[in-house]
Amino acid sequence: MPHDGHDHPSIPADGWKTTGVRVIPGNSLDANTAQTPGMNRAAAINAARVGAQKIWAGTVHIHPDAKTGAHHHGHLESVIYVVKGKARMRWGEKLEFTAEAGPGDFIYVPPYVPHQEINASPDETLECVLVRSDNEAVAINIDIEPVEKPETVLWVDPIHRAPEGH
Repeated sequence: MPHDGHDHPSIPADGWKTTGVRVIPGNSLDANTAQTPGMNRAAAINAARVGAQKIWAGTVHIHPDAKTGAHHHGHLESVIYVVKGKARMRWGEKLEFTAEAGPGDFIYVPPYVPHQEINASPDETLECVLVRSDNEAVAINIDIEPVEKPETVLWVDPIHRAPEGH
C-alpha cells in the first residue's frame, strides 16, 4: 500500500470483506428508536449499526404542518435531502429569512445558525434524508418568538428534542 502520510489501520484478516463497504437496504432501516407522534424516523448509518464514528444518517418522515421551535445544533453541520413534499426553512437571529425546498433539493444548515424546520404542506407528508456531522445529538433551544408557531405537530427526531411538557 503506498504511503500518503496518513496512518492506516492494519488490513483485517478477511481483507475488508465484512468490515468494508456496506449497503443498507431501505427496507432494513432501524425504527427501533423512540417514536414521536407526527413523525417516523429510522437510522441507516450510526455507530451501533455499522460502526460509524463521525456521521449519522437516516430518514425522517414528517407529518403535515409539523414545525420545530427555534434552535441551533451547536458545532454540528446538517444536510437535509428532500425526497418528497415541501420543506420550509426559517433562519436568522429573528428567523427573518426563509427558503423552501422540494424533491431533489439539498438543505445545508451550518453550525450555530438559529433556525426552524417546517413541513410547508398542510396535507402531504414530508420525506427527507438527514445526515449530520457527528453521532452527538446536539440541539440548543433558543428563546425566539417563532414567526410560524409550532402549535400543531412538533418536528422531533434524534437531534430535535420535544420541548418540556410534550
